[in-house]
Amino acid sequence: MTTEATTTDLHAFTENWLEWHRAQEARLAAPHGFLAITGLHWLDDRPQRFPDAPGVWRTGPDGVVVDLDAGEELVVDGTPVHGEHRFGVLPERGGVDAVWGDAVIEVAKRGGQDVVRPRHPDAPLRTAFTGTPAYAPDPRWAVPGRYLPFDTPRPTTVGAAVEGLEHVYDAPGRVEFELDGRPLSLTAFPGQGAGRLMVLFTDATSGVTTYAANRALALEPPAADGTVVLDFNRAANLPCAYTDLATCPLPPAENRLPVAIEAGQKLPRERGGS
Repeated sequence: MTTEATTTDLHAFTENWLEWHRAQEARLAAPHGFLAITGLHWLDDRPQRFPDAPGVWRTGPDGVVVDLDAGEELVVDGTPVHGEHRFGVLPERGGVDAVWGDAVIEVAKRGGQDVVRPRHPDAPLRTAFTGTPAYAPDPRWAVPGRYLPFDTPRPTTVGAAVEGLEHVYDAPGRVEFELDGRPLSLTAFPGQGAGRLMVLFTDATSGVTTYAANRALALEPPAADGTVVLDFNRAANLPCAYTDLATCPLPPAENRLPVAIEAGQKLPRERGGS
């Protein structure tokens, strides 16, 4: 490969990474993204009112219910609702976004529990956001690996950023790879999109230059022979890296890598990063 070709390839690699990084930042800092969250309210059968959402909320065997006062309105799936509204039983990791003025009231189930999580565009965390520090992209961190599916998906219970909460994922397999000649592997969870995978991990930079609890890496669907690329330049922070109002899953114990992955997103400034 010529020097010119190498320079061109590196430029393209960097530009592709910048496009990915900007998209990550845009989703995070969107008017109703995770930085806009103002509260994480856990529901039970007691009627509760919250300062950042309309109505009185409760949940039970039939799911989430809100009782709106006279003059209060939510827009659910494009339809204005008043008085009592039943959201029904929500699926795990599912939810509904109800519009309230310029805010969105997220009603969701996490770790088997129903929550209300309002998102306000003028939230101080969002309005003060200046971006996420990251390592400079380097092609050496785009590592070839091999996906080895399990005979049957393995239910895997992991902790959460919220103490006492647990998440359960059906892990379809693991990914084996090498770094500097050292064999390593990561248990994979289903990703967003058919055939895609997601790995949660920590490494020797966690709690030093990167967020202590977790980072996430999305993987494209493996090839027919199982080959896959782990581009650690795209190791991303989850919302809990920025706010305590997130319920992010923690990596399984076997995904704590004993090496320093000096690639991807660093500790956010909101957590003391620079």
